[in-house]
Parts: sequence; structure tokens; C-alpha cells
Amino acid sequence: MSARCPFEKAILSARCACEMATRFSVAEQMGVECRSDIARNNCATLLGFLRERARFALKVTDSSASLPFGKELKVMLGGLIGLQRQMTPDEGAARVQNIHALVQQAQAACGSLESLPYQEIVKSIVSFQGKRRGRARPSR
Repeated sequence: MSARCPFEKAILSARCACEMATRFSVAEQMGVECRSDIARNNCATLLGFLRERARFALKVTDSSASLPFGKELKVMLGGLIGLQRQMTPDEGAARVQNIHALVQQAQAACGSLESLPYQEIVKSIVSFQGKRRGRARPSR
């Protein structure tokens, strides 16, 4: 049974990809499903840890409230890119080619998702800059 991917927004932003992801569209809405329940649970766990560890750095005090879209995307993209930099420091890529493989590599290297180097990953979340919209032109 397929369920929505926890990193759906990151995949739809075209800055990340995953071998377990399947895109779908219903009417005009795009979405991403995960083909593996185990992979989805691992990603949901990782995303939960990323949100929890980044709340203070993002100046979010209410831990029960969901993050605004921009901060959620910053946690996802900055977190995955930061994790990738920790796992493969030589690459330094700004795009994650395979989320599932990255999560598996991190689990193997650190023993569990709970023991990842979140202090370094949060630095990447904080410094992450998404695409900037064009500046408004001054009115005449």
C-alpha cells in the first residue's frame, strides 16, 4: 500500500529525488507516494528529528504547531543536503539524488537515525537559501 512521501515537498521542488518515489497527479494537484512502508517510516522518523532539532534555530517555540511552508521546506532541503554533506563531504552537491539511499547510508554509518550529527545538520538547515523570487520592480 502506497502512502504520501514525508519529503514530498522536497521532491516536488526538484532539488531531491528518491528511488522509492512515485509521482501522481489528481486534477491539478501533484503529489509523491512512497512505494516502501519501511522507507517511508525511516524518512518520517528522520524528518521528525530534523524538525525537533531545528526548532530553536528557526525560532519556532510551539513544538505542537506545524511549521510554515517556507520553514518546512528549509528543514527538508537544508536537512537532507546537510546530511548528505556529513555522509559524503567530498561531493558538496546542492541536490540529493536518492533520499532512500542517503537515509540507509546514514543509518549504517551512525547506527540509528537518532544518533546522526544533528548539530552539523542544523547548521545546514539554518544556512539553506531557497530560490529567491525576483525583486519587485519599483512603480513609476
